[in-house]
Formats: sequence, structure tokens, C-alpha cells
Amino acid sequence: MTQEPVTLLFTWKVTKGRHDDFEQWLRDVNEASKLFPGNLGVTWLRGGHHYYAVLRFSDHESLRRWLSSGERAAWVDKLQGMATESAPRVTTTGMETWFSLPGRVVTPPPKWKMTIVSFAAVYPCGVLFQWLVAGHLLALPLALQAMVLPLVLSPLLTYVLMPKLSVLLRRWLYPGSL
Repeated sequence: MTQEPVTLLFTWKVTKGRHDDFEQWLRDVNEASKLFPGNLGVTWLRGGHHYYAVLRFSDHESLRRWLSSGERAAWVDKLQGMATESAPRVTTTGMETWFSLPGRVVTPPPKWKMTIVSFAAVYPCGVLFQWLVAGHLLALPLALQAMVLPLVLSPLLTYVLMPKLSVLLRRWLYPGSL
């Protein structure tokens, strides 16, 4: 069984007047976590007194080791009086990040439902691509021909189709969560 990368979202509420201290803590903890096996990086976003950390690890086991490490515990201890974790942690793997509802924390749908919705988005795009574009690419080398569809389809799925489909089909994807 192959391991999938895993993403974890933390939300921190920073004490008023401690933003500079917290941002220094961010720089320091980021440097420390980069050295931890399996770490794929972190993205920080700020919204008022809240900071959002999108932490990425190569697999669940590597993430678990970081979260339960003494090193991480020491970094979290340094936050006393500076910030508190203020929302539930959200963990996703693979394509689960496509299946979210704006402004809501929900458990990702089962993989079989994600597969059906993904097919419903990809298949029409593939047909349209073949009909409108593929014939015009025949003069290109095969590697370039094959590159065009994913270059167009990946951002289209990530930024347009999957977010819209996850909202449109939310009652089926997330029964009991709404």
C-alpha cells in the first residue's frame, strides 16, 4: 500500500499585542520542523488575530511522529500567553482537499463518492478536449501533446470544477454534516 501525503490545518488565535512574538515563533518552529523526517513544508496565512498553518507531511506516520515529538511539545510550550489553538484540526490526504465546503469544517466524503464526483468532472473535460483541442496538437511531439491536457485540467479541477461540484453535491457528499 502506498503512502499518501497528508495535510493538517491548525488555527491559532494570537493574544493581542503578541503578533510580532508569534511571527518570530513561526519562523523558528518552521526551521525546526523542516529538519523533521517526512516534512513537506508549511504555509501560514493570517486573518486578524488568527493564523492558519497548513502543514504537509509525506505520510500519516511521519505527521504522527512530529505531532507527538518532544521537540514539537517544547515549541508549543513556548506559546503560553502568546497564542492558543482555536479551532478543530482538519486532516486531509490526496484529493480530499478538493472536497471542502467554503467556511465549513467537515469530514471528507468516502473515497468512492470522491471517485464518482471526480469522474463526473474529468470525463466531460476529456471529451471536450478531444473534440476541440487534441486534433490541433498532432504536429507536436507526443510528450508535448500529452502535457497539454493535465496543464489545463489540473487547475480547472482544483480551482473551478471540484469546489463547485462539492458545493452543488454537498447533501450527497456530506449527509448529516450540514
